[in-house]
Amino acid sequence: MKAYTKPVVYRLTILSILLVIIGSGCSITRGIRKDQALVRKITINGIDKEFAEAAVNYVDKEQQPNNKLNLQLYYMFSNKGKKDIGEAPVILDSGLVEYSRFQIEKYIQNRGYLKAKVTDSVAIKKQKAELIFNVQEGPMFRIRKFTDSIADGNIRFLYNLNRNKLSHIQPGGRFDTDSLAHDRDELYMLMKRNGFYDFYRQYINFTYDSTFNRSVVDVKMIIDNPPGKTEHTIYNINNTLITISNSYGRTTGKADTIQVDSQFRFVDYSKRFSPRVVTDYVFQKKGQHYNVDLQTITTARLSELNVFRNVPNPTYQKLSDSSNRLNSRIDIVPLKRMSDRVEGEVLFSGGRFGYNVGNTFTDRNLFKQAAILQLKANWSILFDNGNDVGTDHSIIQNQELRLGAQLTYPRLLLPFKFPLLGKFAVPHTTFSSNYSLFYQKDLVKRESFINSLTYDFSETTKKTHIITPINIEFSRGIIDPIARDTLLNKNRYSYVYLIGRTTFTTGSQYTFQVNAAKLNGYEDFTYFRSSLDIGGNFLNLLANLTNARKDSLGQRQLFGYTFSQYTKVELDLRFYRNFGNEKQFILRFNPGVGVPYGNSNQLIFEKNFYTGGANDIRAWLPRTLGPGQFNRAAYYGTDVNTRNRLKYLDQFGEVKFVSNAEYRYKLADNFFGAKLKGAFFLDAGNVWRLHKQADNPNGEFKLNNLWQSTAMGIGTGLRFDLAFFVFRLDAAFKFKDPQFSGSDQWVLFNHAGELFSKGTFKNNYKAINGEDYNFMQLNFGIGMPF
Repeated sequence: MKAYTKPVVYRLTILSILLVIIGSGCSITRGIRKDQALVRKITINGIDKEFAEAAVNYVDKEQQPNNKLNLQLYYMFSNKGKKDIGEAPVILDSGLVEYSRFQIEKYIQNRGYLKAKVTDSVAIKKQKAELIFNVQEGPMFRIRKFTDSIADGNIRFLYNLNRNKLSHIQPGGRFDTDSLAHDRDELYMLMKRNGFYDFYRQYINFTYDSTFNRSVVDVKMIIDNPPGKTEHTIYNINNTLITISNSYGRTTGKADTIQVDSQFRFVDYSKRFSPRVVTDYVFQKKGQHYNVDLQTITTARLSELNVFRNVPNPTYQKLSDSSNRLNSRIDIVPLKRMSDRVEGEVLFSGGRFGYNVGNTFTDRNLFKQAAILQLKANWSILFDNGNDVGTDHSIIQNQELRLGAQLTYPRLLLPFKFPLLGKFAVPHTTFSSNYSLFYQKDLVKRESFINSLTYDFSETTKKTHIITPINIEFSRGIIDPIARDTLLNKNRYSYVYLIGRTTFTTGSQYTFQVNAAKLNGYEDFTYFRSSLDIGGNFLNLLANLTNARKDSLGQRQLFGYTFSQYTKVELDLRFYRNFGNEKQFILRFNPGVGVPYGNSNQLIFEKNFYTGGANDIRAWLPRTLGPGQFNRAAYYGTDVNTRNRLKYLDQFGEVKFVSNAEYRYKLADNFFGAKLKGAFFLDAGNVWRLHKQADNPNGEFKLNNLWQSTAMGIGTGLRFDLAFFVFRLDAAFKFKDPQFSGSDQWVLFNHAGELFSKGTFKNNYKAINGEDYNFMQLNFGIGMPF
């Protein structure tokens, strides 16, 4: 294990990360013939700035310049195309250049420049080609007059009622064929939402006259009736047949068959589901007009249940009579009932390293109700390779075992009627029980047991509410007797009380979330999450009403235990900005505060905030930053044993503020089967004590000392995107360390020469602190940091 303490490990790790980038310094034309040229640049002159960026996309894909790194990956690993790695060189093709010229010209004409002309040329230097397209736009044509001809009165009424909301075609506006296509699509969808089941886009046509000399166009929209008919038919929904196959997609053998009501007939070959699992989320009801939106919502909600592998759109069949009714059918293939998933992360920091491994077992259809049971086990462990004076090498510093069971129903289980909220997402009722056991060597063993009932539902497609009306928590700590005596002799009673007390509480929690569904996309949006956690108020009322006895500290007890009373608030605000081609910038602010009151003068240990780790301020290990400017070496002095005992436990706070800025970009489309992406990031923040505390000098929150007590880390990372999960490697460096004062905080500026070697700064730090100072922190994990 001593190898982890050597700086050479970091050097080798960084070299392996940068291997491909170093290779990109080689010639990019080395893999093509002498009579070929590599397309390296596209230039479009004379085009309106509004359309310049989009026009490049009309150059044929086989003439778009290579990403340099993708090309080097191809040269290094693909063995001349025998392996699907990287991106083959884009060779100049005069035929595709001409086709690209025609496409750009057509695009510009469709933007209203009906007389636009485009010419092309190619400049070649050292086997590198630049494609040059010169544009003569000519005059921009505007709409002079818009008229319509709609034969069907029902359609005319719907169109006139909705025209101002759906139409992009307005007199005086630019003549743009995209606007014509938009109006056609919007009108088509309007018809499909209002019963016109067999209405087609081909019934909508536009004619325009541009023969005027003043660069204007007259546009006319025509909506035809079906051949031989005087109007379009409006259809209503009749009966619905629901068929569930077995997990292999087969509909053979005996099936559970139930006539649910006058609309639904349920046939289940898997024999695993009750009818309401599906019927609750079929939004197209008998007697209603056919509505394509309700069809789409039905498919989306059934897919969100996470128990079906394949949920195609419902199919419809017209009845043979003249009633204009539709029978619908939904054919579903279920997922396998049970699955198991293993995940984890690893971190390194000088002589300290650790890992976190977990396993989740899932039963997707308990009680035939699509209720999902998850059993989770997680084990995290942190090793310390003996940097502390007087300790053995390669010891387990701390470890934590977490076990949990969670049962989730795809509906709200309430004792009263509540409107169905499945229009925007599937609502859930979740019962959960979680047990955790935390052990720190020679100090404490802490247990906690949490039971809760939670409801979540979506108010709109963007807004989600999560309500936990019942949350019961019990925790207790057992301190090593020797450690207890030592801490008490050193007047560290507050720590003995914090980690060693037994307490419980009941409370409620509420979380509001906006735009969570967009987190895996690349559009511009703002994500917001706020959470409120309130505990102990009901117990305090009960204790006062019953005049419950008090302990030696004057705190009331119920059922023989002290109960906790507190309020905790946390916010997570992020701004996502997209720069195209999977390039993205994220700015995140994550503040929080917890306040004990009433029957408590301290938060429960698990309720406190701490910083550091793979998803926070990445240059520090978890629980090794703060609070504020707290300096462990200065506080403990020569009391090495106490300092070692309280390691990872004395750096917490009731106040937290973390901010992150991260730029993400794509490096390669095909890196051994994965997309290779990169990131640069800056993390800043800390935790603070709510009030001045003798055990954490300089750790309290003060506005006039906020900057001085803020930590900063910078770094870079790689993300290996395998579509179904992302494997992440981040290298983070301490930039500003608040445990020091003044200009000494800028550790990376002041001591960059000791980044991977030892010098005066590191030697002095170890002499005072009994451990190495680590500038760099490596984090391996699954999923994005935020």
